[in-house]
Amino acid sequence: MSNFEVFYDYIQKLSGEILSEDEKSVIETHMKPRKFRRKQYFLQEGDVCKYTGFIVKGSAKTFSVDEEGNENILKLSIENWWLADFESFYQLTPSHYNIEAMEDLEVLQVTNAQVEEFFKPISAFSAMMEVVKQNHAIANQRRVQAAISYTAEERYADFVRNYPHFLMRFPLNVIASYLGLSPETLSRLRKKINLK
Repeated sequence: MSNFEVFYDYIQKLSGEILSEDEKSVIETHMKPRKFRRKQYFLQEGDVCKYTGFIVKGSAKTFSVDEEGNENILKLSIENWWLADFESFYQLTPSHYNIEAMEDLEVLQVTNAQVEEFFKPISAFSAMMEVVKQNHAIANQRRVQAAISYTAEERYADFVRNYPHFLMRFPLNVIASYLGLSPETLSRLRKKINLK
């Protein structure tokens, strides 16, 4: 299955609509396939996020680095997820984040101007984007709720419940950073939960 076929299946699944051949042609004209090697950056802090990328294959992390050099991971992403610093992407401001490939990464990328001009008139694409925005808002709300209300054990249990497949895709130190825990604390929690 080609990268574009994966994307068309994703649009159909989220929108409930089937793209016409003309609509597919518009998408293929404006979305560019791009490959990133493991540890290569999709975006670096200080740059304007000119593209959003749909992940066809691979995984990535979105993070900032504090004054002590520690990574603070905002987001983990895998296939059928979107890459971008959306504040930078929509407002064309310098990004506060880095987006780095955790595995070899294949994306279909597009600019904001192309989305506005060419893709919004495609009803299936617009319907898909509405679902993506809703899912993103819900995920962000849940993440904030977990950060301010859950214990470390509850945050880890919530992560395992919602993203069990991430345990096989991301190293434990990366998951610990995402959860706001030290690797040692995460290791203790995992042992404790596995004993139950």
